[in-house]
Amino acid sequence: MYPLPIDSKLVDECRARASQVADGVHRFIDLHTTVSIERTVLRAYGVDGADAEGVPLVNTSVDRYLKSDLLSRGIATFLGRALLRGAKTMQEAAEELAYGAAVDSGESGPSAAEIVGALAPHTEAAFAKLDGAKKKREEDRERLGVGRTPWKYVIVATGNIYDDAEQARAAAQVGADIIAVIRSTAQSLIDYVPYGATTEGYGGTWATQENFRIVRAALDEEGARLGRYLQQVNYSSGLCMPEIAYLAAVERLDMVLNDAMYGILFRDINPRRTLCDQYFSRRMIARSGIVINTGEDNYLTTADAVEKAHTVVTSQFINEALGRRAGLRYEQLGLGHAFEIDKSIEDSLLLEIAQAQLVRQLFPRHPIKWMPATKHKAGDIFWSHRVDGLYDLVGVATEQSIELLGMMTESIHTPLLQDRFCAIKGADYVFTAARHLADEIRWNPEGKIVARARQVLADAHQQLGEVAAEGMFSAVARGAFADVKRPETGGRGLAGVVERGPDYLNPILDVLEGKS
Repeated sequence: MYPLPIDSKLVDECRARASQVADGVHRFIDLHTTVSIERTVLRAYGVDGADAEGVPLVNTSVDRYLKSDLLSRGIATFLGRALLRGAKTMQEAAEELAYGAAVDSGESGPSAAEIVGALAPHTEAAFAKLDGAKKKREEDRERLGVGRTPWKYVIVATGNIYDDAEQARAAAQVGADIIAVIRSTAQSLIDYVPYGATTEGYGGTWATQENFRIVRAALDEEGARLGRYLQQVNYSSGLCMPEIAYLAAVERLDMVLNDAMYGILFRDINPRRTLCDQYFSRRMIARSGIVINTGEDNYLTTADAVEKAHTVVTSQFINEALGRRAGLRYEQLGLGHAFEIDKSIEDSLLLEIAQAQLVRQLFPRHPIKWMPATKHKAGDIFWSHRVDGLYDLVGVATEQSIELLGMMTESIHTPLLQDRFCAIKGADYVFTAARHLADEIRWNPEGKIVARARQVLADAHQQLGEVAAEGMFSAVARGAFADVKRPETGGRGLAGVVERGPDYLNPILDVLEGKS
């Protein structure tokens, strides 16, 4: 790929400014925990199940200690104390925390070292399970192969997990590389993960551990039959972001949608809660070898894609900085952007090429996720299919990694099987016909594409300076991204953020951070 002639010094300064932003965010993250982080600790230790009303045991346990103002010590403290009192299993210990006659005040008894010692074999078992799932995924990918990029990514969203599994098979049979089960509408706003398989969902299917397992089994079977590895995706976002990251890891998902700002901007989840949860979830994802997909493409659904293109690049630099602090390798940092410029604008295709090439060039080791037009589609399926063809062409010409295929029925209904068939076959044609187009392109240094790329980079550089100076929380509050304002102490989930005490214990996080 021939590079755009852009200022490398400016790129380096963008990364330095993004690092400053991440430093500011971590001054808060490193002093706090959340209810969802503590629930994930219980899940990692093998705590499972729900009561007769469907409330997960991990919620009941953590909520009891939150209400007693004891969660600042970490739920692992009380889990370990229950083991030392005689609980025979982690499940039994968690049930004691949830339903015991009295809340353990933790005022006297074993030392922190004794508690960590009691937890040690269980901590080891937790990571053996995580690492075993990672090893199995890597062996399957190596054995079957994952195909050439751009990978063709499609969505299924019936609401019934068993139907989703069949539609995932059908998509794979006609050439899809990646299948995402879109999450049921508003699941990100509930502060628990539903239990078991589900057959009803609005606008998607509930993200549960059993649903993950069902789709993984279907893709494993279909992949073995087709002779190629099929990648599975779901959402690790919302109020249960860390828990879903853990469930995705043990059920061998390949990718998760995991963004530092999506939940804040588009679901009104509290910024403090989101950024704390995002860090822990990414630590889990990093350990598990999963690839994240960030959501900068969504900014362009609420803000103008020409005027605010730089906000996408700004956010990508920040997501990279935050992701690296969470231990993610560059190859796990799938950064998002979109083909969302108004198609009626003259030379809109040149502007799209400039953005796509710039992003690809700024983040050369990242698996870039390229999103199709949605905002400027209105029901004409023939015009829509033509737009998707141009989108596919830009994708292969600028060497995008992951391409969520556009649907000609966008803005009409949830895609049918034949809609996906048309999208996959159209992409196959374009990717084959223009496979090495990137090798042939040279950029006119005086042309529109280079000028546009330089402008977007310069604007991102300026905005990163502003965000670094005022801090991430302040920038989000004033509407720096997506034209959406979210105050630091507003939104859902703030009550679930807890300042860590001086005696806070979390052996799972310690291992994820490489401290033990």
